[in-house]
Amino acid sequence: MQKKSEFPSKICPVCKRPFSWRKKWARDWDKVIYCSDRCRSNAKPGAGASSAPVA
Repeated sequence: MQKKSEFPSKICPVCKRPFSWRKKWARDWDKVIYCSDRCRSNAKPGAGASSAPVA
């Protein structure tokens, strides 16, 4: 059994907080971008992991 600190994590592009791997995301971890439904609904169109920030 792994410790929670050993699971992979990502940074949510909306709230800028880290979130950890969950078992329900096991098949789609590479496609998971947002930490929650709330962040997904608050995301601006065109924003995401692939777009670069405009300075």
